[in-house]
Formats: sequence, C-alpha cells, structure tokens
Amino acid sequence: MARRDGHVRVLPLHVANKIAAGEVVERPASVVKELVENAIDAGAKNVKIAIVQGGRKLVSVQDDGCGMTRDDALLCLERQATSKILDVDDIEKIDTLGFRGEAIPSIASVSRFTLTTRRRDTDEGTAVQVNAGVLAEVRAAGCPPGTLVEVRDLFCNVPARRKFLKSFATEENHAKQIFTVHALANPGIGFSLSVDGRELYRLAPSESLEGRVRDLFGPAFTADLLKMDATHAQVRAHGFIEKPNLLQPTRHDQHVFVNGRPASAPAVAYALREAYPNRAGNVRPAAILFIDLPPGEVDVNVHPTKREVRFRNANDVKAAIAEAVGKAIKPQPFSKSDPEPAARPAAAVQAPPEAPPPRPAQEPVLPPPPRPAQERVLPPPPEPAPVQIEFATSPDSTASRPWIWFRYLAQTAKGFVLLETDAGLVTVNPRAARERIAYERLLDAAKDSQCPSQQLLIPETVRLSPGDSARLSSVLPALRAMGFAIEEFGRDTFKVDAVPQILDGLDARGVLATVSGDLAEAGARRGGERWREELVAKSVAKSFAGASSALTEEGAVKMVESLCSARMPYVCPRGKPTLFFISNRELNRKFALDR
Repeated sequence: MARRDGHVRVLPLHVANKIAAGEVVERPASVVKELVENAIDAGAKNVKIAIVQGGRKLVSVQDDGCGMTRDDALLCLERQATSKILDVDDIEKIDTLGFRGEAIPSIASVSRFTLTTRRRDTDEGTAVQVNAGVLAEVRAAGCPPGTLVEVRDLFCNVPARRKFLKSFATEENHAKQIFTVHALANPGIGFSLSVDGRELYRLAPSESLEGRVRDLFGPAFTADLLKMDATHAQVRAHGFIEKPNLLQPTRHDQHVFVNGRPASAPAVAYALREAYPNRAGNVRPAAILFIDLPPGEVDVNVHPTKREVRFRNANDVKAAIAEAVGKAIKPQPFSKSDPEPAARPAAAVQAPPEAPPPRPAQEPVLPPPPRPAQERVLPPPPEPAPVQIEFATSPDSTASRPWIWFRYLAQTAKGFVLLETDAGLVTVNPRAARERIAYERLLDAAKDSQCPSQQLLIPETVRLSPGDSARLSSVLPALRAMGFAIEEFGRDTFKVDAVPQILDGLDARGVLATVSGDLAEAGARRGGERWREELVAKSVAKSFAGASSALTEEGAVKMVESLCSARMPYVCPRGKPTLFFISNRELNRKFALDR
C-alpha cells in the first residue's frame, strides 16, 4: 500500500515515464503516430511502417531523414528533450508535428525499445536498446542514413494496460487509420505499410494531393469529389468535398488537417455541417480538408496527443470553410466553351404566318357544312373508380393487417401515398415503407440462407478506406446470407458478383459504404451474430429506400400490399413512422358530423 502521509515527493523517473506513457501511448496506433510524426519532422522522403499482431508484438518505423548523433540518440530518451523548440515563446508558433519531448521516453518505458540511427555526414551509426525504461545497451552500428525505431512487446511491464487492448484486427485497423491520415497530409513523402509480413501499401511520392487520394482510396472515390479552395483573412481552406448528389454514410471519411497536422476542432465540424446542403438522415459528406493559417493563430497544445486544436479566431476559419465549400458545390455558370443549346429556327419565332391566298371573286362563300352525326364529339367516358384492394379474410392472414381493405387515391407532390381504408384515411411514407419491407426480407433471407440473387452483368469492384474495409470484412458472412456474392479482392477492395434481387439496380459501393459506416457508428458492441445481421439488414435497407425511384400507381399498390404483410408495418427499422392514420371517427369529429 502506498504511503499517504501528506508529504510532497519527487516521483522517480521510471514512475513519471509510466504516467506520461498513460497519456501519450494508449495503444499500438499511438506508437505509430508518434514515430511517424518524428520521421516527418526529421525531413524524411520515405517512411516504412511495419506492425505485427496489431502492433502488440512489433511496431517498426524506418525513415531516411536527418538521423541523430550518438549523443542525440541518448538524450532523446530523457523527458522533455526535444530538437523542435528552444524557448517558451516557440510554443506560441509551433510548426512541427511533435515538440513535447515525451513520446520516445514514454514508449521506451513500456516496451522493449531499439533505436538505430545515423546522420548523413558520419560513417558510423548508433544503436540504443532500452528494456522497459532501463537502458540495456549502446553500441556502434552500421546502418543507412536516417532512423529505425523498433518497439516490441508493448506494455510488457504494464499487464493491466495490455489487457485493455482490443483484438489484433481492431488494433491493426487503428494503425491503418494513422497511416492513412499521415499519407494524406504528406503526399510528397513515400509511405509503405506492412502487416504481419505482408505489404499492404506502397505509395510513391505524389506531386498532387489528388494523386495521393487516388492511390489510397481508388479512382471511384476520387471521381466523387469536388476541389475546393478559398481564403478568408489569413486562413486558407482547400482540399476536396463530396458531390452533393451522393450518399455516404458517416463523417469517418472526413479528414481534417490544420497546418499539415491531422487534427479536429469543433469550429471545423460546425462549419462543414452548416456549409453543406442538408441531406436525408443527417448524412455528412466525405471531405479531405486542409486549413492553413499562421502558426501563432492556432493552439496545438490543448491535448497531450495533439488531437484537438484551438483557433485564436474561429470565425475566420468558419468563413473560409464556408466559402470553399460553397464555391465547390455551386453549379458552374454557362460558358462559351460548352455546347450551345440548339436554337429554334428564326422563322418559327419571328416570321408571321403566311396569309391564305385570296378567294376568287366568283366563288360563293358558303357557311361551314354541318358535321355528320357519326363524327360528333362525345363527352369522355367517366374515369374508372379506384380499385378496392381486399385482403384475405382468414384469421391468420388478417390478424396483423393494419386494415381490411384499401383504395389508392393519389400521391402528393412530395411523394406521399394517400389511401382510403375501411377505418379511415392513411398517408404512407414510401421511403420508410420500402425500408421496412427490405429489412424484413433481408432478415428472413439471412435466417433461411435462401435469398434470390440478381447476377451482375459486370462484377463491380468496390474500394474502401482501410477502416471501412476492416469493418466490412467482419460482416461478409451476413452479407452473403442475404444474397450478396461478395469476396475480398486485394487491398481494401471487394468484388461484388451479385446482389439480393430486391436491390437490383442499386449501387454496390453505396451499399457497402453505408454498411461499414453504420458499423463504425455502432461501435464495438458485442451482441452476437444476430445483432450483426440486424445491423447489416438495416444499413442495406436504408440504402435501398434512399435510392429508389418515384412510384407509379401500380408500384404504390404493390408497396402497400407488401407493407401490410410485414410483421411490424407501422415503423421503419430505425423507428420512423411508415404511415399516418386518421380514423373515420376523427374525421367526423373534425367536421362536426357526429353532432
């Protein structure tokens, strides 16, 4: 039991380092982040990252930056030892990714740590080995210019922290996310990532951000983006924003960089939300947003891991983002280089109709002859009365029906379907109704493993971000049970050969992105395979309902019939009502017909 006698003491160095490690090193991905940032600050042109067992067994980062001398290699193991600031005033204008001087000693205090480094102007390098915060060896080493850091057995001396790590796949996914954001932030640097000895990414230095986005996410994702760029006061906002007519699920494809640093800020999230057009379901756009401003105008010293930043003048940042997004999504004006619309013939617009030739004087002018009786115009036949749809009267089939019969009346300008039923008037929301129908059919198919599939004429390949790819891989069995013919097809890519028949014509990429996004929103809840199936079915049904075309009268009748057969016809899977009902009794009361 620790002594608590009220006296103040200086903590031993190994205790202080472990406490700092608790703030800086949350998981293997935190190690990747700190080491990659050091490599970038060192002026590296190429950075190689390798992880084994989600980073628990090994995290390795190698760069070709400036390297260190023997003295520097030893000094970097001390707390608050850094090459990035000299005075307290430097904190007010940070232009590097790291500056605290806590990352290396914190990591070395909870792992088996090896640092091998050499400067370009020396012939001999230095290797330093630290075991759980204790310096074990310092020796001369032959190595290329730059620095190689190998972190093995993370949290080897802190078993309580090690127990809180997630599965290998989850930790690997977090490391991939760190790799992705830093590769996006630095397109001029080459990056590679190896997982368990298999190289997943090898990104050559790119001359443009667009090239790096294409290398990471594929040409399909890149084609769905619009360039944006605007400057307000001292703030420049630039990058890419998703086209408004698309439907991506979540903000997990929103990458924000402040002066090249992956970061977040409430002002940025607010500005993106306000500047972008509202979409159904509060769907947020994918974005790759760079915010550049003088270092003194942003405080990066808010969080120990520098995740969140604070702006001196948040209104300027909001205005720059709003202007950039607005210019990107605004329809482009007609230009002379565009093909001009076909003009109507001038004679058809300006020339008056030709006058009929004059009649000969001798020709008598006769009154118009009477139309024969058989040619007289008859009034149009009356429109047929609306067809009344009646359901079967057996107790089993009518027990869950919301009504016994209905008549289709009309559709509103907003697309709502109006019905007359035996009990009153009903307004149906087609989107919510289709979502309920698709959800139950998909769940039933997954339960019976018998779902009619529609083979695609040309298999569709879908490339997702590393995080989305990892989440989607975990639910492939559920998707296959619902009628998808889908398989992994290389790095973060999936091939879709067939879709459930009910989804015929739906964009596979949109469906899969929605599924992975909803999985991210749901988090790591452990609810068994049934919970996964229900979540996947909700996501797929949501995509189907949002992409369906306008209804014909026949289609509306079939939709209502299917809705009436559902187990829960009154709400969609997300809890929104599918219909609004007003009874005959309520109508009579409103119009005072019952008095």
